Amino acid sequence: MTELEQYRREIDRIDGELVRLFLKRMEVTGRVGAYKQRQGIPVLDAGREKQVIAAKTALTTDPARKADISALYESILAISRRQQRHLVKEGAEDAGYAAWLAGMARARRPVACPRVVYQGEPGCYSEQAAAGFFGDGVDSRGLAWFTDVFAALERGEADYAVVPVENSSTGSIRQVYDLLSQYRYAIVGEWQVKVEHCLTALPGVTLSHIKTVYSHEQGLMQCEAYLDAHRDWKRVPTLDTAGSAKLVAETGDRAAAAICSRRAAERYGLSILAEGINYNTMNHTRFAVVSPVPELRPGRDKISAMFRLPHQSGSLHEILTIFAVQGLNLLKLESRPIPGRGWEYLFFLDFTGDLTADGMDGVIHELSQLAAEVCILGNYKGYEP
Repeated sequence: MTELEQYRREIDRIDGELVRLFLKRMEVTGRVGAYKQRQGIPVLDAGREKQVIAAKTALTTDPARKADISALYESILAISRRQQRHLVKEGAEDAGYAAWLAGMARARRPVACPRVVYQGEPGCYSEQAAAGFFGDGVDSRGLAWFTDVFAALERGEADYAVVPVENSSTGSIRQVYDLLSQYRYAIVGEWQVKVEHCLTALPGVTLSHIKTVYSHEQGLMQCEAYLDAHRDWKRVPTLDTAGSAKLVAETGDRAAAAICSRRAAERYGLSILAEGINYNTMNHTRFAVVSPVPELRPGRDKISAMFRLPHQSGSLHEILTIFAVQGLNLLKLESRPIPGRGWEYLFFLDFTGDLTADGMDGVIHELSQLAAEVCILGNYKGYEP
């Protein structure tokens, strides 16, 4: 037997003992769960769990091992909570959990022949996303601002909104995340559009004529490398890419160009001077389909939520442990500052799952108990090209 084989045999022996003791521990925590059920005691006792972790980490003076033992027991305690939740049927005493239950109860069926709003002029990428998700014949209209889009839903003037939430080159669309946190509307679907920016101008105009370039701020950012080769061009941000094309067409300014899609150029009669000028050729924008009422569409496999953390050490790690123990794939984690609260943040996250699946009730309950505030934004089918 080699030296390595001896080490491995010793590890196998220790692992066998660990498994035996773990199963014994789970047997006892099961009895704890039964007691909590009889007495009506909540599963989560955050204070007790902190005491357990502190006591176990105190058994070593090695700082590195302290951190490892802490991580080990966070997982063990999370597994124990999951086991106990199969026994203890907790009520809707947590505000976030109660709101989730209420949302599930009022979920509607998808609207037939929906009215859809988006931000921008016809021909913009948002209109393209709306047509992609709902079909080319969808009744859709553009509005000037993102706030107008959400207000239209609030007034009942539209059934859905299609809004960009993330670009693969420039990141999240902060205004949309802020509005999602303000309105708490439901995300019921998503769509992706490949962004292929074109430099466009009036027919007959050449690059030598250009003095000013118009586009949405995201369009200008995504084409920085191309624009940096033309430092004499003035860059002017507009409300959206299609709106910049409309502006150039309506003003008749032969010294102006617009960065927009081929779709917008064709709509407003502009010529394409250069194609694919965004520096990232794999440039995609992810759009959310937003509804004022929750929906549970077939094939749902993605959940979006937001939460606010309590001011205590390790609170984010505790929440992330839930996903690891439950085997849920965390797809995105985004933070946004809370207006009026210095250095406090809302976290937005996407993870895999179906809200109606076995065990998901416990996940939402645990999120609600560990976070200072939690809101489930939606459960929908993730985009598949």
